[in-house]
Amino acid sequence: MLTYNLPDKNKYYALYLAIREDISCGALKSGEKLPSKRALAEHLGVSVITVQNAYEQLLAEGYVFSCERSGYFVEEINAVKSVLPHSDSVQMRQVKKFAIDLCSGRAPAKLFPFSVWAKLMRETLSEEGEHLLERVPCDGDYSLKKAISDYLYRFRGFNVDPRRVVIGAGAEYLYGVVVQLLGRQKPYAVENPVYGRVPRTYALNGAEILPVPVDSEGIRVEAAELSGACALHISPSHQYPTGAIIPAANRSRLISWAERTDSYIIEDDYDSEFRLFGKPLQTMAGMNGDRVIYINTFSKTLAPSLRMGYMVLPPALYEKYRALYAESANVVPLFEQKALAKMLDGGYFERHVNRLKNYYRGVRSVLLEISKNLPVKSEIIETGGGLHLTVRLPEFDSDEHIKRSSAERGIKLKCVSDYLFSPDPRYDKIAVINYSSVEKEALSLLLEIIKN
Repeated sequence: MLTYNLPDKNKYYALYLAIREDISCGALKSGEKLPSKRALAEHLGVSVITVQNAYEQLLAEGYVFSCERSGYFVEEINAVKSVLPHSDSVQMRQVKKFAIDLCSGRAPAKLFPFSVWAKLMRETLSEEGEHLLERVPCDGDYSLKKAISDYLYRFRGFNVDPRRVVIGAGAEYLYGVVVQLLGRQKPYAVENPVYGRVPRTYALNGAEILPVPVDSEGIRVEAAELSGACALHISPSHQYPTGAIIPAANRSRLISWAERTDSYIIEDDYDSEFRLFGKPLQTMAGMNGDRVIYINTFSKTLAPSLRMGYMVLPPALYEKYRALYAESANVVPLFEQKALAKMLDGGYFERHVNRLKNYYRGVRSVLLEISKNLPVKSEIIETGGGLHLTVRLPEFDSDEHIKRSSAERGIKLKCVSDYLFSPDPRYDKIAVINYSSVEKEALSLLLEIIKN
């Protein structure tokens, strides 16, 4: 009997995709009879009409044929490797639920300020009215640009001309804009190891990717200087996944390199709000506004689904941006921009971030205590900032052993090696503990899992 894990929505389409995949790859053979609609419906716990719709779609596309009173049979189709190796049907068969997810960067839903956001949206509707239907300038609504500028000055001591703030639909969208400004088919240096979406997004936009090694002081300056890149993408205040911080002297050297070579530094400040102890670190853009492109988003502080981020462009690049995008409307809805401006101007955002920091301090404290009492030898590597830390586990045979052992206990995690371009023994047997999505209630469960 066919077995698939179907999602809550679009069950018939998911079932159709799963069966089509099995026919295409040869898992279901030519001439093989499919289960009756009623039998498969009972087996999968869905309605008969769901199965019938899936079968009829397969019939219409020629993947199956029907014989009156006999049922549905697989057509003769040459098995082919799916062009979508991670298609829905494969994911449905391989899905595994974990008790603890130490990979997700998404904050628990209960931490989102629903009441505040709803209040500000109502106020925005009432005050702005039909103005919300107007076209948004290419770089975003000025009220949000000004609110972000004021916030950066209060929070980071970073004095920004609001005009040079550009609003975009998340970090990946902004990376694409950067490539349009600096040029395609040019070399862009990225940290190695690095969060995988960074190089993938640049590559999708036509950039050549140059991995530059990272050590305990962040990206290696000498390697960056010799890379020949037109731009260097870094997270100087908290590198992912190593957590390294670039010291002031190295920041100055990198800025001098950018000035000397007519290059740019892309400062990805993805989790600066979550320096849990002490003041936030100085931005590189605050050190040199002519050679550093500053990028941040509201994905970690609010929610990834809001798709709101921003960048601060150097004066020359801002003029180029205006020339390139003058005829384009901004991609973020004006309604959400106005509501977020209110959140920043009214102090709601900073109060929300302070609550988040208090919450994550508590999570971090428990995780550190758990890490210190692991039943195996371990070494915690963390810098007090951001929402992840790393743990070296030398007694395990390999990174795969670490992940497999964790998965068997219901814990999902990755290792630093998962973020490397190529193997590097310096990062062997180091687990990445990303606690962004961990709920306090789950920590006792985590403790019990580890004890056992």
